[in-house]
Amino acid sequence: MLKLPAAELFEIPDETIYLDGNSLGPLPSGVTAKLGAMLRDEWGEMLITGWNNAHWMEQPARVADMLAPIIGAPAGSVMMGDTLSIKVYQALAAALNMRPQRRVVLSDTGNFPTDLYMADGLLKMLGEEYELRVVDPSQVIESINSEIAAVMLTQVDYRTGKLYDMQQVTDAAHAADAVTIWDLAHSAGAIPVELEACKTEFAVGCTYKYLNGGPGAPAFIYVRPDLIDSVQPALAGWLGHEAPFAFDLDYRPGTGIERMRVGTPPVMQMTALEESLQMWKNIDMGQLRERSIELSELFIREVENRCPQLQLASPRDPQERGSQVSFRFEHGYAAMQALIDHGVIGDFRAPDIMRFGITPLYIGEREIQRAASILQDIISNEIWRAEKYQVRSRVT
Repeated sequence: MLKLPAAELFEIPDETIYLDGNSLGPLPSGVTAKLGAMLRDEWGEMLITGWNNAHWMEQPARVADMLAPIIGAPAGSVMMGDTLSIKVYQALAAALNMRPQRRVVLSDTGNFPTDLYMADGLLKMLGEEYELRVVDPSQVIESINSEIAAVMLTQVDYRTGKLYDMQQVTDAAHAADAVTIWDLAHSAGAIPVELEACKTEFAVGCTYKYLNGGPGAPAFIYVRPDLIDSVQPALAGWLGHEAPFAFDLDYRPGTGIERMRVGTPPVMQMTALEESLQMWKNIDMGQLRERSIELSELFIREVENRCPQLQLASPRDPQERGSQVSFRFEHGYAAMQALIDHGVIGDFRAPDIMRFGITPLYIGEREIQRAASILQDIISNEIWRAEKYQVRSRVT
C-alpha cells in the first residue's frame, strides 16, 4: 500500500500548501506525459481511427470500472461521462419513473445548489403536482414518508463537511418504499463508500476533486446492479442506444449500464482521469480515512488555539464529517484571499465559510501546522484588511 503522504505523485508548486483538493485536486505527476502521448500518438497519428484503434469508445466503461472499487461498487455498475448536473438529472428522472404514483422529491438545505436546481427544473417540467421538498439536514429521516418518491442528498455537505450516515438514511427511505440518490462529489476518494452494501439505487459524483481528474473531468453515475437492465434513461443520448451506429430514428436503450451514456466522451479529460486513477490501486481507503481524521483533528486544535476569532462550522465529532474542515469568520472571504496570497490555498463559501480540504495523499503534519501558523498571522495582525483582499473574484 502507498505510504502517506505521497506528495511526489503530484505537481504542487514549491512553497504552496494545498488545502483545496476538495474543490479541485492537484495535477498527478504522470498526467502530463500521458495526455501528451494521447494527443501525439492517438489523435495526432490515428485521427478519427482512434475511436477504434485507441479504444476511445470503450474508455468510459473502462475508466468507470477503475473507479468502481473506490466507491464500493461492482464492475459494470458505473458509467463515466457528461457532467454531474446531467447525471443528477438522469438519476432523478429514472427514480421518479420507478415510483410513478408519487410526486415528492425530498432533499435538504445542505445539498449542493446545482442538484436542487436540476431537480426543480425537472419537476416543473413534469407538472404542478410535483414537489421538491427541502428540509433541514436534521429533519431528513423524520420527513421520509409514503409521499416521497425519491430522497436525493449529498453525502458530505459541501460547506461544513457534515457527513450523512448513508446506510441509516437509505434504510429509512427503503422502509417507506422511496428511492435513494446519493451525490458523492465530496465522498469519492475522500472516505470509504460502500454503495452495493448499502443497497442505494443510484449514486452520482464528479472526479475533479479528491480523484484528481482535472478541471472539467467527467462525472459518473452508479445504478444498483439488479436495476440496470430495467432503468429507463430520460436523457436518451445516441451513445446510450443499443446500436448507436445503426442510426435508428427510434431509441432503444443499450445493454446494462451502457444505457446511461449520453454524449460523446471527452477523450482528453477521460485520459487524464484514467492516468490519475492508476494510483488508487495502491491506496487503502480505511488507512486514508484514518489519516484524514488525524490531520483534521490536528488542524482544528491548531486553528482554535491560534485563532479564537474563528468558529468551527464542521461537526466536532470526526465520524460525522468528511475530509474537510470549515470555519466561520465574518471576514472569511478577505482572510482566505490573504491566506492564498501567503501560499496556503483553501477556499470560501458564502456567507462566511473558510473551507479547507484535508487530503492525506499530499498533506502531512508539517503542512497542517505551517498553514495554521500563517492563518494566525493573517488573523491576529489583520492582514486581511488590505484593500486588495476585499476585491471579489468571479470564483471564490
